[in-house]
Formats: sequence, structure tokens, C-alpha cells
Amino acid sequence: MSVKSLLSGLALCLLCLWLPPAGAQQADELPIEKLFPKLTRIGEKQSDLPVYPVYQLNELLGYAWVSTDINNIAGFAGKPIKLLIGLDTQGRFSGVEVLDHHEPVFLHGLGNQALLDFMQQYEGRSVADQIIVSTANNRRSGSGDASEGGPVYIDGVTKATVSVLIINDVMLSTALNVARRYLEGFEAPPQSALTETAFEPLTLQEMLARGLLLDWRISMGDAAEAFGRDVTDYPDFSELDAAPDALFSELYYAYLNAPLIGRNLLGDEAWETLMADLPEGDHLLWVGSRGPFSHVARDFTPASAPNRLSLTQNGAVIEIKDYNVADSLSTPALAELPAIDRAHVFRIKSISGFDLGGELSLGLNVNLAMNHLVREQHTLTQAYQLPQTLWVRLESDPGSSGQQTPLWKRIWHDRATDVAVLCAALGLLLWVFIRQQHYSRNARAFHAFRWAWLWFLLLYIGFYLQGQLSVVNIFTLLHAFVDGFDITVFLLDPVIFILWCVTFASLFLWGRGLFCGWLCPFGALQEMSSWLGKKLHLRQWRISEKTHRRLIYLKYPILLTLVISSFYSLTLAERLAEVEPFKTSITLVFVRHWPFVLYALALLGIGMFVHKFYCRYLCPLGAGLAVIGWFRSFHWLKRIPMCGKPCQTCHNRCEIGAIPRDGKIDYNECVQCLECIVILNDETQCASKLLEKKRKVIPVKAVPVAGT
Repeated sequence: MSVKSLLSGLALCLLCLWLPPAGAQQADELPIEKLFPKLTRIGEKQSDLPVYPVYQLNELLGYAWVSTDINNIAGFAGKPIKLLIGLDTQGRFSGVEVLDHHEPVFLHGLGNQALLDFMQQYEGRSVADQIIVSTANNRRSGSGDASEGGPVYIDGVTKATVSVLIINDVMLSTALNVARRYLEGFEAPPQSALTETAFEPLTLQEMLARGLLLDWRISMGDAAEAFGRDVTDYPDFSELDAAPDALFSELYYAYLNAPLIGRNLLGDEAWETLMADLPEGDHLLWVGSRGPFSHVARDFTPASAPNRLSLTQNGAVIEIKDYNVADSLSTPALAELPAIDRAHVFRIKSISGFDLGGELSLGLNVNLAMNHLVREQHTLTQAYQLPQTLWVRLESDPGSSGQQTPLWKRIWHDRATDVAVLCAALGLLLWVFIRQQHYSRNARAFHAFRWAWLWFLLLYIGFYLQGQLSVVNIFTLLHAFVDGFDITVFLLDPVIFILWCVTFASLFLWGRGLFCGWLCPFGALQEMSSWLGKKLHLRQWRISEKTHRRLIYLKYPILLTLVISSFYSLTLAERLAEVEPFKTSITLVFVRHWPFVLYALALLGIGMFVHKFYCRYLCPLGAGLAVIGWFRSFHWLKRIPMCGKPCQTCHNRCEIGAIPRDGKIDYNECVQCLECIVILNDETQCASKLLEKKRKVIPVKAVPVAGT
């Protein structure tokens, strides 16, 4: 690859990173009619939650939304799986369409049809059901049926477990969010409940002291600090007193459902009237204000949401709307309360997920006009929590605990046995590597261990655990640093995560060898094909050292091309990554379209004549690991003065070609098979030991003494 083409590729990569992302799709660009065949019109996207109401004439059929607008969790490839989801008014999935995804196992492996078949299983299922993807790690036996109140199992996709679990989590989390916001009967379970507190008459000062009524005073100085200038600089407030301690706005607010608060604030009759008409599970918040800036605008429309007030809890916006009651029901009856300019009762619906015992943040959105073109807005906030004497925390429903646990934790829990076995095996391997001089002394035992490990690697780690690292994982890591690093993306597959952690740490100790020689399932398959070729007495192709030294650099431009193309087009990079036969041979076990199978078999076939041909010359993952391996700090493989001068045993026996004639080891190419260490410790193979042994065997001739 020329320097000019390399710079052009890098420039294109940077340009793609600099370009702004494409805008959100509009309703007419989405295939919503596939989800609701009877629709006649689509409403405007809602402001509180980005969903589209769907109608047949004036009858509401349900809601449609793009999953990434609500839940932007990354898929296995590091990019979100973009779905169009439909939910009818009964809370049942009306369908789902895949808009975009980068899951390699579907794109260039099993095919998109396998993904579409999986998605069709959601149609007609209720969001109220406990939907579980059936995998090898969760059995259906004794699970029950949805009609009996048990979980509903849908069939997973073999070889794509992580991807379908992510899709299931996105489907359920977004649908539950929509159902709780817009559908009756799907309210979030209460997390706290009011306690039965004896009523007692309280004065204004007593209510303020106990935190039952909040007084939030905002001075002109507070407002000036938020805006960076005096409020009197704005035309609408130019005639006000600009003194820092002068009043800008004073808000009083309180949670009305608690009798101790509501009855003292509004009086018995008004409070009882409000509570009698309040739907079960709903909450009321009273807000009154005085001063130049009220909590509602002059043209505020009754029964609407106030644009000057906001309420948030746990980072989520809680919708509040004017309860539209008569002034007599919202006017405070509490003596000593300063004259209130305006007062309103706001309703919080049960489907909002509001927790009365949780900490709240009340925001006052201050929007001021500098002129008829320029307006400035800042939000002032104050935290509030209902006193603990008025509420009790409810215990979580055991049946819903799974929905609250992050997906990656559920996956690790389900695969606890696999993780334990893998960690134990890796611990054994690392111990052998650390003690390699000791365990390599018995050549026969060491070779038995190596072959047992290669079979374990191929059958258990490779075929069963699907623990094949790939250059695609490097794409995911690089894009994570560009798009915003989130470790949960990597925690979704515990096997890959553990293997990457061990591999990365080993690069600074042994270089790329631990992975390439002991942790790559396809590498094990290549070694087996090489062994088979020798057993069949196939003539081994001896590549000259000069040609070999040129070919080993071929894998580096392949790696560079893949990385650059991933920033230009991730889909293109995933297609080019098919230079790796890992997906065909290990992930899909050769069950794939014939060109891919033929390519993988051809590489293994060449490997019967040239030991590990793919590893040595074509593997981009090995190239990437070798680059990091340059920073290793140790030389574990023992060398002695006779290595290379004159002994050439290790050079001739190193099938990977990592030991030149000078006897030194090229760690960038070495796969740490440890055969050279076995030779050094074997008295029948090492030239130095053979020479030493010969010296001991040859008897010393007697020297005649003079005069005898």
C-alpha cells in the first residue's frame, strides 16, 4: 500500500467522522402501515415520548415508535439495533420491522431471514407478559404458561444469543415505557405508599419546619446569576427593582395526597372534594406563587401542562397537568400564608412511574425576551422529598426483579457455570505459561497437555461457548471510543469479554503468542489440519526465509484497510472482514453458503501443506495483536549462546517460521507453542545438552608420568 493511498484513506476516515449524523426519520418515511394495516392517518410525534399515535379515522389503533428514539442500547457489533415497533391499545405488539442493524451473525452469517423469523414471534404478545428468550442457559421445564401467570418463552436463535437478548430487552423496555405513559392498566407498581398519620392542625411555620410545605424564594440576584445579567435588562422587567435581594418569584408547593398536608393547606372540605374525584393511583401537587414571575404564564390554558414548571425524578421527566379545579378548591386556607397571586392543583397520572417517597426536582423555566427575535431561557431547580414520616417503602415484586436488572448482569448470571469453567481453564493455562520452563521438561507430558488443550479450545471454547475473537471486536472498541465509551456493550458477552481481558493483558507479557497459539479456536483447527497433512504424508511446502519475511507483512495492510473502511462504512467493513474464516468455521460450523465454506476449507487445505498459512500471512486480528505486542516487557522464551551459532534445530523445527537463522525469536510472529523450550530442555534434541552429555561420556586418557 502506497503512502498516498494510505493518507487518502485516513482523510476519508476523518471526513466521515466530521460529517453530522443523518436526521431522524419522519412518519411518512417509516413503514408504519405494515404494523397497522387498517390505519388511515398517523398523528404527530408526541412531545413527551417520541411515539406516533395511529388512527383508523378517529379511532386510536395504537402507537408506533423507533426503538433508538427511546432506548439507544448498542448491539453486539457496538451499534444500536434500529427497530420500528407497534403496540395496540390493549398493550399487544402489532408487529415489528427491522430498520437497520449491524449484527454480523445475521448480516453475513445466518442471514436476515433468521432475524425476521425471530421478530415475528412478538406479534400478538402482550407487554404485560414476562417474555423470555429461550436459550441453552434457560430451560423451559416448569416455567409455566402466560395464561397461568408464568413466563412466555419465545425461541432464540442459535449462534446469535447475545443479539436476540439485546433485541428482547429493547422491545420490552421501550414497549413498557410507552404502555405506562399512554395506556390504562399498565401503571408502574408503586414503590412507596402513604402511612396512616394522625391528623393535627398545623400552623404555617410548623408546616414549613417539618418540610410539609416548601417555600422557594428566588431573588433578583438569583435570576441575574442564572442569566449572567440583571433581569431588568429585559424589556418586560425593566421597571422592577434591580436590588439583588428584591423578589423575582416565590413559589410555595406541597404534595396534597397526604391528609396532614392537604387538609391543613386547603381545608377539610376542599381536600376531601379533590380526593373524592381523583382516580386511584394518581397524585396531586399544589403550587402557588407570588412576585413578578409567576409559575404559569398569563395566557396559561387550563387543563394543560405548564410550560414554566417541570418535575423530574431519577433523571426522568414526570408529566404534570393542571387538574382544572375551581378557584375555591385551589385557594389555600392556611392562616399566615402570604397573599398568593396564582395557585393551581396539578395532577400526576399513575402511569408516569412517580414514586411519592423518591427525591424530586422542581424546575422553574424562566424564558425572557430580549427583543421580538431573541429570547433566553434558563431553568432554576430545587430538590424536594416528602418527609419519611409520611411514607413507607414497599418491597419490590420478586416477579418483576428481572426487568429491573441490567441485561448484562442477567446474561452473566445465566452463564455463571460457563464463566466459572472458562476462568478455571484460563487460570490453568496461565499457570503453565508462567511455569513453562518446569512443565516443558517432560516432552511427552507437555505434548499431551497441548493437544488436550487444543481439543478443549476448539470444542468447548470455540464451538460451544462461541469464544472466537475477531477483528470485528476491534471495530467495536474503536467506534466505542469515538462515539462515547460504554463498557456495558462489552459486558453483554461474558466469554468474549473474559477472553479479551486475558488476551490484552497477555500482550504485555508474552506478545500475541498466548492468543494465537492457545486461545484462537480457528488456530487450533489449523494446527489439526497441519497434523493431518503430515499423517497423510503430504509433501510440505517449504517457503524460503526471504519470501516468508516479505509475506508476514501482508496482514498489516489488510488490518489497516479494515479499520479505515469501518469508519467510512461499518457495513462495508463487516463484509471485508470476511477475510476471516472464523464466522464460517467456528460460529456457524460450516453451515453457510458454499462460497464462504469453500474459502474456509481452502485455507485449511493450504494449511495441510503450509503450517498455519492463514495465521502467518493473512490474519488481521493477529496483526492488530502484534502491534500492541510490541510493547511487551519480557522475553520468556529462553535462548542460549549456541542458538543459531551453530545450532539450527529450533530454526528448522519452528513450523511458524518465527525463529530466523540467528536463533533469536520474532515475538511478533511467534505463537508461543513452546516447542523451542521443549527442545532446550530435552537432552536428546538440544545441541548444547548433547555436547555436554558427550563430553561426560568420553573417558579421559591417562597421561604417562616421566621416568616410568
